[in-house]
Amino acid sequence: MNNKFLLALPLILFVVGSCENDIEKVRIISSKSEMPVESTFNATLLYSDSAQLQVKLIAPQLDRFSGEKPYLELPSGVELEFYDSDMEISSRLTANYAISYEETGLMEAKGNVVLINELGEQLNTEHLIWDEKTGKIYSEEFVKITTADEIILGEGFESNQSFTKFKIKKIKGTINIEN
Repeated sequence: MNNKFLLALPLILFVVGSCENDIEKVRIISSKSEMPVESTFNATLLYSDSAQLQVKLIAPQLDRFSGEKPYLELPSGVELEFYDSDMEISSRLTANYAISYEETGLMEAKGNVVLINELGEQLNTEHLIWDEKTGKIYSEEFVKITTADEIILGEGFESNQSFTKFKIKKIKGTINIEN
């Protein structure tokens, strides 16, 4: 027999013996690492209704996932511009992360969420949900609203997407009330 073959035989046996094709392990590994079917960088999406611009979404990265419950993930942050009927920006929302569920029309914004309306009133929270179908924005987390003359704190919040009519739950802080 060839001496080179005899020297290589232990190496071949080691490599072949160390391979494992346990289908269950492969299935577990592949299910944990769901990959996007599409990734876009520096994305801009426009949402309209009857040719009327409603929302402009701007994101450094947008990943689309398919499956039983398709969704968009915005892992590097998001900016949403909400438009009124005159095509003017009525409010602007920013967050460090967002996920949008296509079936339900819900978008969750997380991490340093800021919502500012056309009057300059500002909402700060760590978690906010925008319901695209109803045009409502809400949270069950701690919120802070800063207006020209007051700071309002609370646990929970509801608003229209232009952030002009809002309700704060479990309110705290100083509120000025005119007679």
